[in-house]
Amino acid sequence: MAEFKHLVRIANTDLEGKKAVVYALKDIRGIGVPLAHAVCQVAGIDGMAKTGNLSESDVKKLDDIVKAPGKYGIPSWMMNRRNDLETGQDKHLITNDLIFFRENDLKLMKRIKSYKGVRHSLGQPVRGQRTRSNFRANKGKVMGVKTSGKKSGPAGG
Repeated sequence: MAEFKHLVRIANTDLEGKKAVVYALKDIRGIGVPLAHAVCQVAGIDGMAKTGNLSESDVKKLDDIVKAPGKYGIPSWMMNRRNDLETGQDKHLITNDLIFFRENDLKLMKRIKSYKGVRHSLGQPVRGQRTRSNFRANKGKVMGVKTSGKKSGPAGG
């Protein structure tokens, strides 16, 4: 058996060796628990095994599957970028690629002045939430009801 590794590097991300493989893979930006389960299933690795006990070949296999899940039979509905604008293909983006593409998508929405782009540029909620009582951070401090300096108490005594 290989010696225990406290840090395992998959997809340019350091993963804790103490965690189970599924929950360690979740720490990679762009991978959630369902996709991590699917990756472990495809790789033939027990998802509840400790990450530090994986062999080098298992780590390489996980790295390859995480970087290109479509090639290994993971369904397209699990991917986070289906029907890409430029290529029209289903992709799954992770780490810095995910950040880069998200920023470019926001810039495109703002440039073409779509509803979502306008809401993003104004700092308003994008997906139809109410704004009267929520999102005060964008509007300023809560004012409340203004009262005059004189107190009106019960009349008489």
